[in-house]
Amino acid sequence: MPPIVEIRNLKKRYAPTAGQKEGQYAVKGVNLTIERGEIFSLLGPNGAGKTTTISMMCGLLAPTEGDVSIGGHSIIRDPIAVKRMLGVVPQEIALYPQLSARQNLEFFGKMYGLGGTELAKRCDDVLEVIGLRDRQKERVDSYSGGMKRRVNIGVGLLHKPELVIMDEPTVGIDPQSRRNILDTVKSLNQQGMTVLYTTHYIEEAEELSDRVGIIDHGEIIALGKQGDLILKVGEKDVLLIKVGEVAAKAVDLLHGVAGIDGVTLADGGSDTVRVLAGRGRAALPQVIKTLDDNGISIQTVEVREPNLEAVFLQLTGRALRD
Repeated sequence: MPPIVEIRNLKKRYAPTAGQKEGQYAVKGVNLTIERGEIFSLLGPNGAGKTTTISMMCGLLAPTEGDVSIGGHSIIRDPIAVKRMLGVVPQEIALYPQLSARQNLEFFGKMYGLGGTELAKRCDDVLEVIGLRDRQKERVDSYSGGMKRRVNIGVGLLHKPELVIMDEPTVGIDPQSRRNILDTVKSLNQQGMTVLYTTHYIEEAEELSDRVGIIDHGEIIALGKQGDLILKVGEKDVLLIKVGEVAAKAVDLLHGVAGIDGVTLADGGSDTVRVLAGRGRAALPQVIKTLDDNGISIQTVEVREPNLEAVFLQLTGRALRD
């Protein structure tokens, strides 16, 4: 069976701004496939080209070069057929807050061309999937952030798409709602739906993904199953060292320390330093000494075995949330 998604030499160059002779490429020639029935995670730091790639897949941006085929239909030659197959869950909440969950679903269902008993049944089914059937008549502006995101997901499922694109669906919500959304993604996939998932939380990709693509500077720099990617870059440990407000100074001090392959702030700007090392426990004494010699007190240390986070840090030199 052919892949449900085939991206071929996809490029996007924006018009030049003042002082530029040529516009900058946001996407520089992406090639990848997504198999039917898999959960595929697309990861990349901010500005890496994820959103631009997804926007072209959805028909919101026209490619400068290349094409995307979804279910055998070109986004350039047959965009309407693509949109029939595609469900999109955007990062931003796209709902009418004064309407109830069911009223929102009914409104967007009519936009999809649904009506009558078919629309009513689809709404019932979606409310069951997102776990809001008992609160369907309440206004969306009374919902928690997590509940709003679940309705956002529901809208993308109404027309029973073969492929659903979820762009950071768990941003800014509480742990319980996040757990509910992850379980929903797994359930949809078990029912046969293909999912393209983007996230700023590496542990979500580790839990959900059949395969992972890492994009940086507009290019796919790694693609495959998690275990294969870890083997490609070598088995690296991650040290998480909490040092408080002097974390940025600690990062500068640790660059170049023997046995360390990379060092960043954890989560893009926290009180914790993330260190990548081939042998984490062997490198730890020198790390501690370097910080201690410079008057930096260590609050906690955690050593993580090789994982997707180590792959990402090794390949991009940045944490996922940078």
